Amino acid sequence: MKAQPDYSIYLVTDDGCLQGRALLDCVREALEGGVTLVQYRAKTASSAEMYDEALQLKALCDSFSVPLIINDRLDIAMAVGAAGVHLGQDDLPCTAARKLLGEDYIIGVSAHNPAEAKAALQSGADYLGCGAVFGTATKADVKKLGTEGLAAICKDKGLPVVGIGGVTADNYREVRAAGADGAAIVSGILAQPDIRTTVEAIAKVNQEFAK
Repeated sequence: MKAQPDYSIYLVTDDGCLQGRALLDCVREALEGGVTLVQYRAKTASSAEMYDEALQLKALCDSFSVPLIINDRLDIAMAVGAAGVHLGQDDLPCTAARKLLGEDYIIGVSAHNPAEAKAALQSGADYLGCGAVFGTATKADVKKLGTEGLAAICKDKGLPVVGIGGVTADNYREVRAAGADGAAIVSGILAQPDIRTTVEAIAKVNQEFAK
């Protein structure tokens, strides 16, 4: 059985947050600060661009012994030897992805309510990405879940749960207090002027919830 990674500080990439900085430089700073998991998300890149960038990210993450997850794209994940994929509700179903990837890959599924969370659990997902906890600038069509909604999912989760959507160093504690195993953070890390210091602050809060 594959080991579950540390979901506590889960960085999700978004080129729109980089403010002219290079993605690899920003991810390196985040890893130096204590990020525990990285998801490569590039909605506008070509397959060739994704493959090249994912290869570089995989080498970088490997140097920190941090797993790399690929958003949506099973082919890219397999091609670069990533740890797994993250699937949204409109992506390939988890059961189909599992048939293609096998049992060694981590498969995360987005869930916006308890019904979707239960379906993801039954379909064989390894973890849930639940939100938007505080609203989100990256997905305008996603309704706000709130910490109460997150807590309702976490109450009977059966799987590791990662809260996502508007999470920052200032409200990270609320996500963990709701019962989530961690938070997936986009602009709350990548749009900050000092990425490493921001992640270090989140890591300090995370220590309060360490078992």
